[in-house]
Amino acid sequence: MADIQAFRNAVDDWASGGPGGPAGELARLLGLRTAVLLEGPSDLAAVEALTVRRGRDLAAEGVCVVSMGGAMSVGRYAGLLGPPGLGLRLTGLCDERERPFYERGLERAGAPCQDIFVCVADLEEELIRALGAAGVEEIVRAEDDDLRAWQTFLRQPAQHDRPRHRQLRRFLGTRKGRKIRYGRLLVEALDPGQVPAPLDDLLKSL
Repeated sequence: MADIQAFRNAVDDWASGGPGGPAGELARLLGLRTAVLLEGPSDLAAVEALTVRRGRDLAAEGVCVVSMGGAMSVGRYAGLLGPPGLGLRLTGLCDERERPFYERGLERAGAPCQDIFVCVADLEEELIRALGAAGVEEIVRAEDDDLRAWQTFLRQPAQHDRPRHRQLRRFLGTRKGRKIRYGRLLVEALDPGQVPAPLDDLLKSL
């Protein structure tokens, strides 16, 4: 039976120069109508965590969330999934500095740019601001695998004069896979009214 991960894998293969037939057939079998373009896997983890919290099944709603491996790939993915390719509606979440890549990519694909939802710095910064530095640090300290690493990180001379929220944001990116795990953990810790606007607006648009 077709599943969303199989579709993602087929799209990644297509974007790397493989055939587009498998992705097209899976999109048809899954009844897809919308593709959400995300920069990376930590954004994907956060979006998926919020959909679970809200009791939604995006795949059943015809929505596929795609991690592109960087904003530079948005033109390629927009062309494959949007009007020139599979004809899906395109939307996405990006950092402010990457917004021009998204706008150009969607414009070339003939998709409306108003469906892009923008984080001020990045999604991690939005989540840290929503939860507060103290709240995020409490989550980090509760993770046995990261407690000692966090304490060691804070002793580094480069961190001594940094505000706590900047230390936390930097820490999340210091180990492979950490941003992905915390993308889920931080979203799970949010109160309903704390969800950052770009993430909340993206989910409401689907």
